[in-house]
Amino acid sequence: MYTLYRLNADELSIDLLESIKTQFRHQLIEIAVCPAETAEQDETAYLLANPANRARLLEAMENVRQQRDLVTVDLADLQ
Repeated sequence: MYTLYRLNADELSIDLLESIKTQFRHQLIEIAVCPAETAEQDETAYLLANPANRARLLEAMENVRQQRDLVTVDLADLQ
């Protein structure tokens, strides 16, 4: 399981920590903290570093621009 929490540092609380402890009871967990903007830049750089990933991502972006191969999902259908 992978859970990402994105929040303002001012919102950190004991309740959040207790929630994490409950969710991952008796498991070894890893917590990394960085500004959200940095994480987004790092993820993009990582994905673009691999030539195959880069080509696939650029192709997908072009498909979106040209509205090709798009899948539409009605959120009401997912419930």
